[in-house]
Amino acid sequence: MTTMTPILRLSSALVTAAAFMGVVVSAQQVVRKDIPGISTFAQLETTIACGGSTRPEAIEAIGKMGFKSVINLRLASEEGAQVEAEGVAVRAAGMKYVHLPFSIQSPDPKLIEDFIAAVTRPANQPAYVHCAAGGRAASLWMIKRVLADHWDEERALAEANALGLNDRLRPFALNYIHLHPRVP
Repeated sequence: MTTMTPILRLSSALVTAAAFMGVVVSAQQVVRKDIPGISTFAQLETTIACGGSTRPEAIEAIGKMGFKSVINLRLASEEGAQVEAEGVAVRAAGMKYVHLPFSIQSPDPKLIEDFIAAVTRPANQPAYVHCAAGGRAASLWMIKRVLADHWDEERALAEANALGLNDRLRPFALNYIHLHPRVP
C-alpha cells in the first residue's frame, strides 16, 4: 500500500473540496434574464428572483413566469417608483402584492421580520423581490438565508452576490446578521 505525502494529501483534499463546492454552487444557480421593463433580473431557480426598477407593464411577464407574488422594497418617494400602479398591475395579473418600503438610511425595525414572513408564506412562493437596482432585494434575501434557513454566512453571501448584492448593502446585511439571532 502506498502512502501519500502531506502535500499530495492536501492537494487531493483541495480537489475534492473544489468538486464538492462546484456541486453546491451549481445546485443554487442564478440565471440573469433580460425582461422588458425591468432594469436587472436575477432568478434563483424557481425559488425567488431579485430585480431592479420594475415598471407596471413588466408585471404580466413576471406572472407568466410562474411567480405568485411581487415584493416591492422601493419607497414611494423614490424617483421612478410607481408603487400604486405596480400594485394594481400585480393584482390584475392574479398575484399577491407586498410593499415593504426599505430606507437604507433608516430601515423600519420590523422590515426583516416582515420580509421573512412574506417571502416564506407558501401562498407567496415563488416571489419576485425588487427595489431600484436589486441590492436591497439581495441583501434581505441573504439575511433570510442565514437567519431563517440557517445557511452559513459564506454560502449566503455568494448567493446574494450572484443575485445583485452590492458594496453599499453588503455591510448592512452582514451587520444585521451579526447582531441578530437566527430564527428557530
